[in-house]
Formats: sequence, structure tokens, C-alpha cells
Amino acid sequence: MTMNKLRIFLWPLAVILVLSPLGAARAHEARPLFIEVKERAPNVFLASWKIPPTVKRGNAPRIELPASCRAGRNSNPTGAIQSVLFRCDGDLGGDELTIRYPAFNPSISTVVRFERLNGETHSTVLGPDVTAWTIPELETKTGVASKFFALGVKHILTGWDHLLFVAGLIFIAGAWRRILTAVTGFTVAHSITLAGAALGLVRVPVPPIEAAIALSIVFLAWEIVRNDRTTITWRWPVAISFFFGLVHGFGFASVLSSIGLPQLEVPLALLFFNLGVEAGQLLFIAVLIAVTFGVSRLLSYQIFQTPLARTSVAYGIGSIGMFWVVQRVVGFAL
Repeated sequence: MTMNKLRIFLWPLAVILVLSPLGAARAHEARPLFIEVKERAPNVFLASWKIPPTVKRGNAPRIELPASCRAGRNSNPTGAIQSVLFRCDGDLGGDELTIRYPAFNPSISTVVRFERLNGETHSTVLGPDVTAWTIPELETKTGVASKFFALGVKHILTGWDHLLFVAGLIFIAGAWRRILTAVTGFTVAHSITLAGAALGLVRVPVPPIEAAIALSIVFLAWEIVRNDRTTITWRWPVAISFFFGLVHGFGFASVLSSIGLPQLEVPLALLFFNLGVEAGQLLFIAVLIAVTFGVSRLLSYQIFQTPLARTSVAYGIGSIGMFWVVQRVVGFAL
């Protein structure tokens, strides 16, 4: 083999040998900085952190809590695992935990775990460029109640599928007492499945549930078009509202699962979320009835009691419902 051919053969090997330490270093840099802050006594926090081997000892980070906290002595200032005891003037909710690197930010991720004395725990992963984390507020009964009540109201008033079902239910129920009975049945039913799903007692896949919710709208529209007053739907609207309320409850549960329930006040959160949903439903019903009454008075007769109006409303609701059925079935079938 000539020298030139030997050089051509050795070049790739040399490149691999030179780059392999860099590749190994980059692989090790994936190890995160791990921080754990535990409340040992009221407003006394032990902060411990494990430094990955790729961070030079001269650039070892220190953990800082807010200015209201007084730091004790670092238990092992030169080791891979360090800890400091902080005595603070109050709870740390809303304040920042800060990571300080003496020389430069080595661009590694950070895993943070924060645990209060009452067992409330929060965990997060910070990106390589993030060196501060806002500690979540302490869960209080008042805060949980107001947050989840507002969430319930917002969800029902922005959930057009739920509102269309309620609108169809009102159209079939007709009289005030039947409307209130049907809506109450709907609320009781969705409260049962919401609680069961939120607590992990019942598990149902979300996409088929969303399709079934849309199908419930189509069912009510079909009943309105048929106008057969001898069916269970017309005679006992509370039975239909209760049955489909069980289905809609699983849809409500998917909302709670996306934001998470509080760790220590789960029953309170479920109660006020349901109360918020009920309040939103009653508000929607009041507005719908007021609009119907206003239009009827303006036109001097009960326009919404005519066959043409009933059929138009039913086809409108049913068309939207059927569109959602197809859209949602296609979505989870693909």
C-alpha cells in the first residue's frame, strides 16, 4: 500500500478519534442538575442538589432562595452533592428559586422537586437556558374553590357541544319545571362520571367520548324533528339528560386531567368545578330563554312554537352535531 493510499485510509480513523471525546462529552452533558427542596419544619427548607460530573468544580452552582430566607452553612461545598438549610420568614409560594453558576451557564437541564411540610409536591424540568423557577403558590381552600369554580363556568360557556345539547334539552322539556328537572339530572349524571374519571376509578379513552357527545346532540335533533310526544325523550327528558350526562361527564374530566387537580383539596376542587358548570348552564339557559321571549314579543307570536321554527332549529343543531361526529370519528380513526 502506497503512502498516499495509507493517508486516505487513516484520515477517517483520525477524525473519529478526535471527535469521539467531544461526542462523549456531549452525551454526558445530557445529565441534568437535580435540585430537591424539602420543608423540614414550618418555613424551614433544606435545599439539596446533585451536580453532574461534566460541571467543573470551579463552576459548581449554588442554590438561592428569596431574600426573605437566611442560608445556613453548605454541608459539602466541594462535593458532588451539596445542601443548605434555609430559614424563611414565610411560605415561598410565588417567589423564585435561582441557580447561580460562578463562571458560566454550562447549558444543562435542571430537574427541580419542591415538597412542603403538608405533603404538597411540585416537580418540573427547566431547559438549559433557564436558571430560575417560580415556586407554586400554597394550595388554600379559598384559592382552590375560586379557581375551579371559574374553570367550570368558563368550560361550559366555551364548550359549544355541551351548550347545544342543553339547548336541545330545553326545546324538548318546554316547561320551567321540566327544564330544571332535566338540567339537574344532567348535572347529577356528569358529576358522577366526572368524579370517577378524575379520581382514576374509571378510565375511558377521550376521542370516542368526544364523538359520543356530538352524537348526543344529533339524537336530540332527531327527536325534535320527529316530534313524537309519546317517546321517552319527550315524556321523560330527565332520563335522557341523565343518560347522556354520564357521557358528558367524561368530557369534563378530560379538561381537569389536562390542568391537573390539586393534591390536597381534590373533593373541594371537584365540587366547585361542578358548581361552576351548573352556574354556567343556568346563565346560558337564562340568556336563551330571554332571547326567545324577546324575539317572540317583538314578532307578536310564539315563533319558536311553529313547526317551521322547530324543524329549522333541529336541523341546525343536528347538522353541527353531525359535523362534529364525523370530524371526531375521523380524528381518532386515522
